[in-house]
Amino acid sequence: MVQVLAIVLVFGLLVFIHELGHLLLAKRAGILCREFAIGMGPKLFSFVKGETRYTLRLLPIGGFVRMAGEDPEVIEIHHGQDVGLTFDKDGKVTHIILTNIRNHPEATVVTVKEADLEHQLLIRGIEDGEEVSYPVHPKAVILQHNQETQIAPYDRQFGSKTVGQRATAIFAGPLANFLLAFVLLTGLGLAYGVPVDKPIIGQTIPDQPAAQAGLKQGDKVLSVAGKPMNTWKDIVQIVSASPGKELTFVIEREGEQFSVPVTPVKEGEIGKIGVYSPTSKSPLGAAKYGAVTTYEFSKLIYQMLGKLFTGQVPVQELSGPVGIFNYTYKAAENGLVVLVQWAAALSVNLGIMNLLPLPALDGGRLVFIGIEALRGRPIDPQKEGMVHFLGFAFLMVLILVVTWNDIQRFF
Repeated sequence: MVQVLAIVLVFGLLVFIHELGHLLLAKRAGILCREFAIGMGPKLFSFVKGETRYTLRLLPIGGFVRMAGEDPEVIEIHHGQDVGLTFDKDGKVTHIILTNIRNHPEATVVTVKEADLEHQLLIRGIEDGEEVSYPVHPKAVILQHNQETQIAPYDRQFGSKTVGQRATAIFAGPLANFLLAFVLLTGLGLAYGVPVDKPIIGQTIPDQPAAQAGLKQGDKVLSVAGKPMNTWKDIVQIVSASPGKELTFVIEREGEQFSVPVTPVKEGEIGKIGVYSPTSKSPLGAAKYGAVTTYEFSKLIYQMLGKLFTGQVPVQELSGPVGIFNYTYKAAENGLVVLVQWAAALSVNLGIMNLLPLPALDGGRLVFIGIEALRGRPIDPQKEGMVHFLGFAFLMVLILVVTWNDIQRFF
C-alpha cells in the first residue's frame, strides 16, 4: 500500500503542479478558467471555488485547465427563445435561466430577439408585448438543467489576450515542472547533504575496511600510498585500482596528522573501503545541486529523444503509464531519496514532453501562437482545433502502443 500510495502522490503532484502553472498565469492574464482537472474521463469529485470548478477525474493519465474561448461556448441563446432574467441592484442581468423558468417566480420572462454575451453584453427582447433591452453583468451565469455556467465576455477569453500573455499561460505548465524538479532536488540537498569533491572521509559503513581501520567521518585525507589527495575523485581512483592491496592513508584529524593502513576489499574488479563521499548541507550548495541535476536530467532526456528520432532507440523501448507506474513502484521500494529523485526526473520529463512541437501538446500550441506572431493574425480557430484534435488522437494511439509494450515487457 505504501508503494501504491507513493505512485498516486507522485503522479498527482506532477500533474497538479503542471496544471497549476497554467491556471495561475491564465488567471493573472485575466482569462476565465472554467475547470481545473486532475485526471481524465468521468468525474469522481468536484467543487467550485470562485470562478473555477476543481475536479478529480477517474483516469490518472494527465489533467487540464479549461480556459474560456479555447473551445466554442456550448450554451447558445436563440432568437425567439424564452428566458428568465434576474437582476442586481444596478439593473444588470445576473442570472439567465434557460430551463424550468416556472421554478423561478422572481425571474422576469423575456422572449429573446438578440443576446450578445461576448461584446456588447446585452439582451434585447419582448417583455409583456414591449421591446426591452437589458445590460448583462460581466460575471452573469446561465442556468440550464440546474447547472450554472458563467458567461465569458470576449476580454475574459483566451483568444482576446496578447501573444505574450497566451504564450506565457501555455509555457507556465512545463516551466512549473522544471521548478518542481529544482525544488525537490534542492530539498534533498538540504535534508541529506550534497556530495562535495573534497578529500574528506564521509559516513563510514560498519565492518568495512575504513571503519575497521579507525577512519572517521570528517577526517581529511592528505595522501594515499604516498600520493597527495586533492579531491574525492583522487581517493576513489587509487582505492578502486588497489583491491586487496594495503594502502597507507595519511590523515589529519583535529589538527593532528597520523598514518593508517587500509586494505580495500575486492568487489567485482574494483577495490572498496566502505565509505561515502563527504556532503555539505549549505543552502547555496543545495540550490546548486538542484539546478545542476535538473539540467543533467534535461540533457539526458533530450539525448534520448534524439536517439529515438534517429532510430538509435526503437519505439518498443518507450514506456507509457504502466511502465512509469512500475518504475515508480520500484523507486518507492528503494526509499524516500530514490523516490524523490525519480519524481524530479519524471517532472523534468513531463515538462520536456509537453514542450515538443506536437499538436495537442503545449509545444504545439506555442507553435501556433508563434506563427500568429510572425504573420500578424491568428490561424483559423477551426483549422487549429482540427489539427489539435488529430494530434490528440495520435497521442492516444501512441499511449495504447507503449502501454501494450509495457504489458508485454513487465507481465
